[in-house]
Amino acid sequence: MFLSRLFFVLFLFLLFVAEVFGAEVRIKDIARIGVSRVNYLVGYGLVVGLKNTGDSTSSEFTKQSIANMLERMGIKIPKGSIRTRNTAAVMVTAELPTYAKPGTRIDVVVSALGDAKSLEGGTLIMTPLLGPDGEVYAIAQGPISLGGGYEVGGKTASLRKFVTTTARIPQGAIVERNVPVNFSNRNEIEIVLDEADFKTASNVAQVINEELGSLVRAVPVSPETVKVFLKKEGINVVDLTAKLEELPVEVDYPAVIVINERTGTVVINDRVTISPVAVAQGGVTVKISEQPVISQPPMLSSGKTILTQKTSIQLQEGKRVFILKPKGPSLQDLVMALNAVGVTPRQLIAILQAMKSAGAIHAEIRLQ
Repeated sequence: MFLSRLFFVLFLFLLFVAEVFGAEVRIKDIARIGVSRVNYLVGYGLVVGLKNTGDSTSSEFTKQSIANMLERMGIKIPKGSIRTRNTAAVMVTAELPTYAKPGTRIDVVVSALGDAKSLEGGTLIMTPLLGPDGEVYAIAQGPISLGGGYEVGGKTASLRKFVTTTARIPQGAIVERNVPVNFSNRNEIEIVLDEADFKTASNVAQVINEELGSLVRAVPVSPETVKVFLKKEGINVVDLTAKLEELPVEVDYPAVIVINERTGTVVINDRVTISPVAVAQGGVTVKISEQPVISQPPMLSSGKTILTQKTSIQLQEGKRVFILKPKGPSLQDLVMALNAVGVTPRQLIAILQAMKSAGAIHAEIRLQ
């Protein structure tokens, strides 16, 4: 009942916020500039200094990598004599920002590639990070960190909260090559929406033309793209972009219900409406209990005292019915009705799916 009440209060709060403040947000919170994008980097490297938790001797690529590394350093050793328990082969990944300059430090993620048990306490040796074009854009190296967590254990059992085969190196890579982007000499700016929507794209263009119409002309060219053309030469594109990103715009979005059946999570936005509908939700509760009963024979008889069990079965059927009759019931009507019958999140999932199948709920249901 407490969770049901909390669910109801949360929905009313969200509805209040939506009505009071509306759905106006800054352009920078719902879109990005076309040339601003993240570039993925990847590399193959070795983590050394492990405490006998590295790859086993069956990991041939780890032994070959160690042999190649030592050979480049002038040490030649037969591959068969290499022991790998203190070393682990890893894949190193990173995200290169658009405007990162050489010398900038970025975070990297290190993930075990072989059968290493743990990367705890290890150090990544110098690893080139390549872009999709095969060029080296950054160099990663340094001690790795598994992050927060705990580990407890005994002789026969142990418990870990964190994953020991994936780690991070904060600021662990140095950018060696930047992505060539010429931003200052552009005569147009492309705004790309995070969520494609015709109405939102139109609103973005309208707001830009109203606020900065003397400098630019905004045209929505697709449900996710708005092009902004500069009317004059010599305009500082960086300052203009900063002004564009701070403009408030009204965001439009479809009616969506997101359901995660594994966790029992339900998220409903305020655009969801339903047709007049009646829903019955009930369940059967069976309670079985047993009590010990002593069977005592009459006095002076030859009978024996016997211990038996008395079994009692109670069946309770609960029926909950609610009817939504107003014309075009809203999300608030739905939430208040569901709260009145005290449904749980998992019962709510079943009800929403049944209402969608009946054509009574007007929203897209997305399953996670």
